[in-house]
Amino acid sequence: MSTKIYVPQDAVALGLGANRVARALFKGAETRGLDVEIVRTGSRGLFWLEPMVEVATPQGRIAYGPVKASDVDALLDAGLVAGGTHALRLGDPEEIPFLKRQHRITFHRCGVVDPVSVEDYRAHGGYRGLEAALKLEADKIVEQVRESGLRGRGGAGFPAGIKWNTVMLAKADQKYVVCNADEGDSGTFADRLMMEGDPFNLIEGMTIAAVATGATRGYIYCRSEYPQSVRTLADAIANGVKAGVLGDNILGSGKSFHLEVRMGAGAYICGEETSLLESLEGKRGIVRAKPPIPALKGFLGKPTLVNNVMTFTAVPWILENGAKAYADYGMGRSLGTLPIQLAGNVKQGGLIEYAFGITLRQVIEEFGGGTRSGRPVRAVQVGGPLGAYFPDALLDTPLDYEAMAANKGLVGHGGIVVFDDTVDMAQQARFAFEFCAAESCGKCTPCRIGATRGVETMDKVIAGIRPEANLKLVEDLCEVMTDGSLCAMGGLTPMPVMSAITHFPEDFRRAGDLPAAAE
Repeated sequence: MSTKIYVPQDAVALGLGANRVARALFKGAETRGLDVEIVRTGSRGLFWLEPMVEVATPQGRIAYGPVKASDVDALLDAGLVAGGTHALRLGDPEEIPFLKRQHRITFHRCGVVDPVSVEDYRAHGGYRGLEAALKLEADKIVEQVRESGLRGRGGAGFPAGIKWNTVMLAKADQKYVVCNADEGDSGTFADRLMMEGDPFNLIEGMTIAAVATGATRGYIYCRSEYPQSVRTLADAIANGVKAGVLGDNILGSGKSFHLEVRMGAGAYICGEETSLLESLEGKRGIVRAKPPIPALKGFLGKPTLVNNVMTFTAVPWILENGAKAYADYGMGRSLGTLPIQLAGNVKQGGLIEYAFGITLRQVIEEFGGGTRSGRPVRAVQVGGPLGAYFPDALLDTPLDYEAMAANKGLVGHGGIVVFDDTVDMAQQARFAFEFCAAESCGKCTPCRIGATRGVETMDKVIAGIRPEANLKLVEDLCEVMTDGSLCAMGGLTPMPVMSAITHFPEDFRRAGDLPAAAE
């Protein structure tokens, strides 16, 4: 019987040489006459250990990492196929502290299963949620989602059950389910990890949503920078249709759901749901005015349920285990688990799934191991390029929608980017304006013009030209953008700017006022 060796093929692992490792394993095993089967999986999200190779032994899986192609011969000679001792041996991957301390209910199959195998997915508990949903009336499915407390994981935190209920009650001859997989925030990668490591979890969640809302067609709108995700999703969908879990007569239920993957064109603004729908219809990605909301008039003018990857992938577990089991995680109005993506200047970056309520300091120190540079943490940006910068004094803030909002921040998509004490916060504030100017769809004046004026004004501040007066101008500009922008692109750009000015004022006043002739 062949020994299975698992080698990840998600984007990070590939970038670190996973394909070379897989080829070396195949060649080395062939040379030694070893009977092995190399299975390409997703990543468990422990990026500093990638490529992390795992071997199936009678005692369970044994992990090794990070493995380079040049390590393979020595590993095989040390008895890799039997879990032999080697300097790169990590032991049982589930016992690695970074992984063991997590609450993995959404990501528990990532790095474990063959991503495009329906059989492997079902062998690890897949499709139990859909099977449970098919035994319920549509309103009972929606009730489970509502009672779980699940909120949109894309950033807005809107209660998923309310959105599902609106689409369910809408009257139309055609409804759609659309997944927003345009993961463009800096320091975020949870969507990609899921799509490349456990795509059937997303497919199952969208199928449950279709059954609940009465939709028969769905689309996954994936960012163009994720070609590996697109290929994996396309293969999984094709295999799902062959296995009868997609397409016509799903699992013999008489219900149909047809799903396609569509690739974006590199526009950050298409992470906003109405811009996404415009792009999906073949138009330029420009924000739509609301109302009407997409739940009533979305794709092609029909009722459309738009949720993020992480929202859909939480649903199968909820339907399998019950709303209460999910709501038992978390705190206050932030229930369930949050996929936290830790990046930037940290020793151990990666994916951490944990119940809402863990603090930023715990994430950075207990999971991240502190800064990679060894210097003190100075600033932490939470929630992508439009999220606030938190100083050390706020690192004990819980990751919770209300707690973050109380400190003028946001959870967003759960991305955390760490900076040490060498960061220039005036430059970071300038970057927020620059990013908005580059990525604005241009429809509304506060965003289109405000961001450009913001860059110009910040350049004056950084140059020491009347910094006090120009900082007051920045503050006024931020107020206009917050109150007058059509969507969150312009509305949230002031958040990183004002948090940097508020918490790190010394970076904006170093030059002092220069003579008027300098203007």
